[in-house]
Amino acid sequence: MSHNNILTVGLAQFAPVWLNKNATLQKAAETIREAAQNKCELVVFGEGFVPGYPHWLANTSASEWNSPVQKELHAHYARNAVQIESGDLDDICSLAKSLNIAVYLGIIERAADRGGHSLYCSLVYIDQSGTIQSVHRKLQPTYDERMTWSPGDGHGLRVHQLKSFTVGGLNCWENWMPLPRAALYGMGENLHVAVWPGSVHNTKDITRFIARESRSFVISVSSLMRKQDFPDDTPNLTEILKKAPDVLANGGSCIAGPDGSWIIEPVADKEGLITGTIDFNRIYEERQNFDPSGHYSRPDVTRLTINRERQSTIDIED
Repeated sequence: MSHNNILTVGLAQFAPVWLNKNATLQKAAETIREAAQNKCELVVFGEGFVPGYPHWLANTSASEWNSPVQKELHAHYARNAVQIESGDLDDICSLAKSLNIAVYLGIIERAADRGGHSLYCSLVYIDQSGTIQSVHRKLQPTYDERMTWSPGDGHGLRVHQLKSFTVGGLNCWENWMPLPRAALYGMGENLHVAVWPGSVHNTKDITRFIARESRSFVISVSSLMRKQDFPDDTPNLTEILKKAPDVLANGGSCIAGPDGSWIIEPVADKEGLITGTIDFNRIYEERQNFDPSGHYSRPDVTRLTINRERQSTIDIED
């Protein structure tokens, strides 16, 4: 059996140091080191892990117009968002290179190429040489997320070679969108990464569904968030905690095989690194009877067009 066919992966099911970019990046670095010590070749973090999911939206009046509470929280979020162009991920990239480990990291991105003020829920892939190979901005923020995140574009709809595997990823409810999934399938994806803010109710069904639909391995990774995970220096903390449940996100990280069977069932209410090993040959076995972009496709009847241009309001010609 080829060494390239076996991949050890780490699912980083942790709570962020909520809305603290530097401290959460440090926590991510510690987890990457732990993953490398456990012989992982890929480690995945949840949606928006740095600096955290906007849990205040569901627990305050997020849509209240001109609200001082919402403005203060949004500004705090923006100050702690990641700006890749300013080098915020340089240390993580250097660490990935030194440990020869690939990383999928969920971030809240304050994108310089869109003016540097609006926020995007982005999934960053860093390869084993420490190079950022893609930054996928969530195409459609969900429900109250639209009060703080901007819609992304197709630039980050890309796949990457990792040993024998072709890996791609989507953020949270993007995984319910048939066409972005089909785009990744068409690029040859056979290891799908789905990142979530947390909770078994998100991962228990769709992880297996995508695996069966695509005949691929699917890794779902979620964060944790409990009342005690809100830092004392959070703006308007008392207002947030009035309606917040004791557990806002209970994890649910898991791995499904290409036939939809569990390799690791959803893990709830447990913080830590979850590791698993997958065998590429299982993909060939399950593609024998169904391959959504190969022998079981009809491109003469239906075909998908993908726009991967990074969107901007300006086109500068010097």
